[in-house]
Amino acid sequence: MKASEAVMSCSKYLRLIAASAILTGVAVASAATQQVKTIVVIALENHNWTQPANQFDGRIQQIYKNLNAPFLNSLVDGTASATIDGQKVDISKQVAYAADYHNALATASGENAHIHPSEPNYIWAEAGSNLGVTNDNDPYSPKGQTVQDTDEHLCAFLMKAGKTWKSYQEDIDLAQNSAGQLTNQPLPKNRWTVPLVSFVGTFAPGFTNKYNGSTQYAYATKHNPMAFFVDTNGDDISTVSNPLTTHYAPLQQLAVDLANNSVADYNWITPDLYNDMHTALPGGYKGLTGDAANIKQGDDFLSQIVPMIMASKAYKDGGAIIIWCDESEPDAHGDNPDRFEHTIPEIVISPLAHRNVAGKPFASDENLSHSSDLRTLQEIFHVGPYLGDAAKATDLSSLFVPGAIPKKP
Repeated sequence: MKASEAVMSCSKYLRLIAASAILTGVAVASAATQQVKTIVVIALENHNWTQPANQFDGRIQQIYKNLNAPFLNSLVDGTASATIDGQKVDISKQVAYAADYHNALATASGENAHIHPSEPNYIWAEAGSNLGVTNDNDPYSPKGQTVQDTDEHLCAFLMKAGKTWKSYQEDIDLAQNSAGQLTNQPLPKNRWTVPLVSFVGTFAPGFTNKYNGSTQYAYATKHNPMAFFVDTNGDDISTVSNPLTTHYAPLQQLAVDLANNSVADYNWITPDLYNDMHTALPGGYKGLTGDAANIKQGDDFLSQIVPMIMASKAYKDGGAIIIWCDESEPDAHGDNPDRFEHTIPEIVISPLAHRNVAGKPFASDENLSHSSDLRTLQEIFHVGPYLGDAAKATDLSSLFVPGAIPKKP
């Protein structure tokens, strides 16, 4: 080989190496962006996804294929769409769900420790354990306190790691009219408090709920998991002097934070007792009463709030919405809700969700629970060690594309 040819060959080789390095760098950067970064949990109440009896009638009905939950069912049957940024979007292409998601500690036989009612499940979502709580008392209730003085829970870990969290609660921090009635208008941030006490009532004349059109409000502390830990509730201080007030926002603030791209890393949304499927509105809803009304109220709420979240930069850039119910319920007199025949809803909406299969959202058949969510959150935010039952749970990786969920906290 001539000297000039050797130089040209060497130069070509160096260019190939450089090009390979650039491509490798791009691949690494691309892989780094393919992990979930922002989580929004929307918590619903007291319903099974599937159940063996009374599926569409009676006191407790299942959600799957229920005609009163058209939005939720469209998410998983491949037909969901919404207008986002002025364009019609096929939401179902970004959906995956769990077909075997069970109550915490549930077993095939139902012969297990029962984690009920609601509050123990919300505490479990934070700590991987109900920490001995077996009732729905407010944290500092005179009937018996349920507050926990431990830093062994998710949001404490997040704060230590420099991650952010926020709890958006419907009906809290609302202004009053001159007669002292709530108006459904949020207070300015400097007047927010930590909502430690539950309350229900009727809005001042002229004010209605944005999502269901009713005049009712109903906030339940038992559905606000961060409020049960001293280090994330600021202790028993119900005034603006509580140092944790900015972590608890009225639900109206969510739209502002999404628009400003200022939502937290971890965001928890609790609708009020009517919009979370817990309680039927007085007089019914859209011609429905009882559990049919409960389900329709929650489904309508989701159909409005989910597209709003999906339109945000936080969602589009590695975001994920998780929709779940807190606990399984008996479908007939004497039935055991902790048997595996009772599954509860767990739906993921994300640009990084498992790709559709045969034109429909992927349904994972792995045995999952609230411990799975907690384990996954610890992995996403790199905070450990695993909390309580999360240490032995299966994470939610099956609901996402490969690599979206890190394998270690």
